[in-house]
Amino acid sequence: MTVELAPAPSPTAAPAPRPRIFSGIQPSGLVHLGNDLGAIRNYVMLQFEYEAIYCIVDYHALTSTHDADVLRSRTREMAAGLLALGLDPERCTLFVQSHRPEHTELMWLLSTVTPVSWLERTPTYKDKIATQPDDVNHGLLTYPVLQAADIVIYKASLVPVGKDQAAHLELSREIVRAFNNRYGDTFPEPQAVYTPAPVVLGTDGVKKMSKSVGNTIDILGDPDVIRKQVMSMVTDTKRILRTDPGRPEVCNVCQLHRFFGDDYEDIWDGERTARTGCVDTKKLLAQRIIDHYAPARERYAELMANPAEIDGILEAGADRLKPKAQATMDEVRHRMGLR
Repeated sequence: MTVELAPAPSPTAAPAPRPRIFSGIQPSGLVHLGNDLGAIRNYVMLQFEYEAIYCIVDYHALTSTHDADVLRSRTREMAAGLLALGLDPERCTLFVQSHRPEHTELMWLLSTVTPVSWLERTPTYKDKIATQPDDVNHGLLTYPVLQAADIVIYKASLVPVGKDQAAHLELSREIVRAFNNRYGDTFPEPQAVYTPAPVVLGTDGVKKMSKSVGNTIDILGDPDVIRKQVMSMVTDTKRILRTDPGRPEVCNVCQLHRFFGDDYEDIWDGERTARTGCVDTKKLLAQRIIDHYAPARERYAELMANPAEIDGILEAGADRLKPKAQATMDEVRHRMGLR
């Protein structure tokens, strides 16, 4: 019996294009532990597998940040944090949303196919009404339309998100379907690539880690600050005395130990048997976080001391995307009867 071998690929053949992914992150300033475990670690892994586009969404930030100097500094700090934690501008494209104004033009065009009722039901809108009742601006309502525009302007087919963001991505898919149904097949419906990390709770042990809540661990900050933040963490609220057995399954400190060592099961056993106390476990976690992020803190300090390097990377990223953004807008304008 003879076996026919497939012909060898031509040495001059172009490699198959990688699937394109897009994700945006708010410029909240100094990167915290929730940013890294919930998103950035995944970004770093995905840049080796996909054509990865990562955006610092300063337009979105304007819905709650109204100080120009604060926004500029937070944007640069976020960029430095992303780079320090492993994003490689040779392997991915990192840019600032406002550096590609085509995003907002596409947002307006997509808004004409988006029912207001879709926007009013989004979890983010309802949450923001509760958290900033004195600043319920129009941008909060139309935030998801800009989110959809961010993704589809580059015709990204995949979006890395946490499972808590699934509803937001589904709305982007609905907007794409509405546009395609009215004007013809233009955009792919983006699919989720779920981050392997669960929702990262903050130091309060209740809410998702967030700068707006004030429950973060600033992994690129001063070690003394990190230590203080970790030592303030809420642990097992039913463990009153040092001799009481703990419940590592509900202790946020114990849960975070899974990301900083292979011995977390032994640490959990120490809590269950009261061999160790909550203070011991927190001290160990603080030191491991400090040690783990030491190289990133050093790189972050280097970048912040040389802002021209950060700005150059961001500008190059926006320039690299210009042809894609303009090509999409040319197509959309034509389909909608503009120009």
